[in-house]
Parts: sequence; C-alpha cells; structure tokens
Amino acid sequence: MMRSLWTAASGMTAQQTNVDLIAHNLANVNTTGFKRERMEFQSLLYQTMRRATVDPATDIMGPTNLQIGLGVRPIATTRSFEMGNLERTEGLTDFAINGPAFFAIQQDLDTVVYTRDGGFRLSPMDGDLMLVTSEGFPVLDIGLEPIIIPGDANVSTMAVNDDGTIFFSGADGELEDFGLQIALVQFPNVQGLEAIGRNFFIQTGASGEPLMEADGETVVISGVLQGFLESSNVNLAEEMVRLIIAQRAYEVNSRAIQASDDMLQQANQLRR
Repeated sequence: MMRSLWTAASGMTAQQTNVDLIAHNLANVNTTGFKRERMEFQSLLYQTMRRATVDPATDIMGPTNLQIGLGVRPIATTRSFEMGNLERTEGLTDFAINGPAFFAIQQDLDTVVYTRDGGFRLSPMDGDLMLVTSEGFPVLDIGLEPIIIPGDANVSTMAVNDDGTIFFSGADGELEDFGLQIALVQFPNVQGLEAIGRNFFIQTGASGEPLMEADGETVVISGVLQGFLESSNVNLAEEMVRLIIAQRAYEVNSRAIQASDDMLQQANQLRR
C-alpha cells in the first residue's frame, strides 16, 4: 500500500514543477524576445513482480511481464524558439531578427551572452555613442567588439539594413557606411543554450560553438528589422489549457494519496 503513496507523491511533485514552469511562461507574456518552455517527464523505476519467461517444469510460457511503476519525475525543459509576433515601435534603436539568429552582448570582460531582445539604447562615451542594451551592456559587432558610433554621425538618420550594417546620412543626404555591423549569431543546437535570466543565453558544450552569419558559416540567413521588436511567443490560451491539465493531474494524484490512506486505515481497523 505504501507504494501508491510514494508514487502519487512523485506525481504531485512533478505537476507542481510543471505549474511553476507554466507560471513562468505566463509571467513573461509581455517580455520582449521571450521563448516559452515545456516540461518533459520520465517514468521512474519499475518493480517486476513476474517476468515473461518459460516455466521449465511445465514448458508453459508466460507471455507478459507483471511490472508496477514507481512514479514520475521531470527530466528536461524544452524551449520553443519559434518567432514571436513583430511589434512596430518606430524606434531607431529597436531591432527584431527575422530568422533563427541572436544578438551578441558583452556582459563583462570575459563573457559574451546572446539574446533575441533588440530593445537597444545609445549611451554616451567619451564624445561618442555606444549601442547598448536597456541595462547598459554593449552590443557587439561582427568582430565581437562594442559598436561605437562616432560623435559626428547624425544619429537621427541612422538606418540598418538586413545584414545589420549601420548607415548614417551625410551632409549631402547620401548614406555613409562607418564600418559598423551588428553581429548575428546562430548555434548548431539552440536547445543546448543555457538561459541565465535578463533575456540572455550562454553557449554550452551541448549548444556548440557560435556561428557568425557574416562569415558565411550558416545556411539560413537572418534579417534585421529596424523599428520593430519581437514579442514573447507565449500563447495565453495554450498555457491556460496546460495549467488546467496540470492542476487536474495534481488533484488526481492527491486523491490517490487520500484513497491509499483510507485503505491503510481500514486495514488497521481489521486488527482490532
């Protein structure tokens, strides 16, 4: 009887973790560039009561096993990198990526992180301007160096083409190329990226080394859209359905514990 208690308890624990994940998705429904996650589960060990085998005394084969499972556990979270809706902002430093690439961000001297959030800003620096995130981290170019805009550039005329090259209008109205290009980076296995918060991901051994689109290392080429931001790809209706299913599964497991407890109580009363 105790087996059912522990099995149902593992189901409640797993569904609680699932609800936590769904709540995280719902909380980030308005987070720019957020990618929703889904929980994956795995059954635990099985207790074999009888094996499918041949009885040597009668030469009769038992065609099936008699096994009882011992519960469930969360095994992995799968992140959907499907593009969210594009929201027009008209901001000169708002960018969205049409494709699978990421922006490269310098988090500190030794760490490069990656994001789909293109809500950038311009920060003054020694008479020039640096393209940074909303928290002040430098956005990197194709040489993985911070993007520094010369102080004499007419920032109000800044234009960015599909490959991330930045242009400014000169005195004659013609676009001038200052040699600045926003880095677009892809990974062999995006599911291997590790989320570290702040809309940032870092590479891992599972994700593989970053591939620079400007170097021709990728098959699919992404495009930069100026004046747009990528919305979260969380689907409210889908998340609410998943939340209801998880809640019902949690409730059913709690009832299994209650039923097991009632059966134990009745068994104890038989001794009196």
